[in-house]
Amino acid sequence: MSIEPSGPLFADPRRLLLDMAREHALPDLLRLVVTRLAESPRVALARVWLVQPTAGCAGCPDAAACRAQSSCLHLVASAGRSAVDPRVEWTRLDGAFRRIPLGARKVGRIAATGEPLEAPDLSAASPPEWIARPDWLRAEGIGAFGGQPLVHRGQVLGVLAVFARGSVDGECMDWLRTIADHAAAAIATARAFERIEELTRRLESENEYLREEAAGGFGELVGQGPALGAVARQIDLVAPTDSAVLVLGESGTGKELVAREVHRRSKRAARPLVKVNCAAVPRELYESEFFGHTRGAFTGALRDRAGRFELAHGGTLFLDEVGEIPLDLQAKLLRVLQEGELERVGEERTRRVDVRVIAATNRDLRAEAGAGRFRQDLYYRLSVFPIALPPLRQRAEDVPLLADHFLAAAARKLGRPKPRLTLAAVQALQRYRWPGNVRELQHVIERAVITAEGGRLAIELPEDAPGPPRKAAAPPAAGEDVVRTDAEIRQLEADNIRAALRRAKGKVSGAGGAAEVLGVRPTTLASRIKALGLSAPRDGSAG
Repeated sequence: MSIEPSGPLFADPRRLLLDMAREHALPDLLRLVVTRLAESPRVALARVWLVQPTAGCAGCPDAAACRAQSSCLHLVASAGRSAVDPRVEWTRLDGAFRRIPLGARKVGRIAATGEPLEAPDLSAASPPEWIARPDWLRAEGIGAFGGQPLVHRGQVLGVLAVFARGSVDGECMDWLRTIADHAAAAIATARAFERIEELTRRLESENEYLREEAAGGFGELVGQGPALGAVARQIDLVAPTDSAVLVLGESGTGKELVAREVHRRSKRAARPLVKVNCAAVPRELYESEFFGHTRGAFTGALRDRAGRFELAHGGTLFLDEVGEIPLDLQAKLLRVLQEGELERVGEERTRRVDVRVIAATNRDLRAEAGAGRFRQDLYYRLSVFPIALPPLRQRAEDVPLLADHFLAAAARKLGRPKPRLTLAAVQALQRYRWPGNVRELQHVIERAVITAEGGRLAIELPEDAPGPPRKAAAPPAAGEDVVRTDAEIRQLEADNIRAALRRAKGKVSGAGGAAEVLGVRPTTLASRIKALGLSAPRDGSAG
């Protein structure tokens, strides 16, 4: 097949300029430029390279030349057809010229200098030294080359290159410069639209995460015991830093609450806290979940999607049940933690992320690492600052406060008056071993509020709780002092005042009043009633 090197080089270039201005999707725009240029039989090959972060260097013949560079030229669009064999089309993007270092070869020099390279007549006996394949040039009848930098607002975005059959005149080169200028502006606009869409999707995703997070959790850290006090001091120490935190503890102890508190007290509090339940992610979707994917990367990938690391950029990523991450995928997670870089599945572009990581597990990760079931280097990276949460059975002094907190929350949730928590109920809760920890207590209280009748709370606890053996409460030995908690003393006092008010039929002062029954001044009793949140209703009951 021979092609006569005559006629116009570009078919309807004005139409191309208008169509480029209308196209806001970058891949479609790049394809439009090279395809329309290559529609002319005189154009053998049209290609676009864009300046992008250096990536995908394996197998690149020029990898050594750009080792010290952070960016290089990526071949992003190609169109053309061979005159020797019309069945051969040059649309692939994975050939020898898929990456070109800035300053190397003719295309690299165009990008590095921002100056065009125009050769309107290559009919000389010996082609210029910058021609990489002289044999291809002669076989395809190439008579001209035009390489134009894609410059927008002083920044070189890439290079547009055209190989033409036969020589071309100055008007054709002028049109190529005009097309390159419009293409650069269209590329900048398409990238701006991409960025707007990405930010919109991120905002939607962050809102979704915030809605999910607001719907769950135990609320604030509740408790006044020494065990929780030690945890709070650790949070105060590590929160202002960017160090990785590993929260250790049994299921239901409130590890996510600790992660929230660390984030809330950190300098990243204005950015999102993104949670990943590592145990709930299917094995084949780990990379997509963590790092994101591009459209078409795998079956079902209908659009680009940012991963959890990108969503947490500038904020905190909470890896719950981190011990469940498969061993063969831990190396990729380690690389992101060490270098702050990732690639989405199906994409070679390297993205930088700034994320603080808080991990949580109910496993002994040190033992898991020693047994080879968890990478030791990842364990050391995650456990810069470990925080161990005590089980609820070691925090008996906090049970009354937690129970009252969950009681108020459950009453609000169900739209019911808050029932009264009796001393007997508090003592039963404190004797229980709580194998499910704080989460189990929350559920027990909510169930009790649901089944409460007439304001009376019925606490139902399993007779034999799983986990450590439950010890029956032993009566104090003869001569042994009985020690009660402050909450128990307050409860006893409240019950005693209620009994006195019932006997006095709601009367506080005067003859036969509750103050006289208790042997205190009426003003003193009134103060205690107010401090304990009691009242003396008309029906004579109190509380």
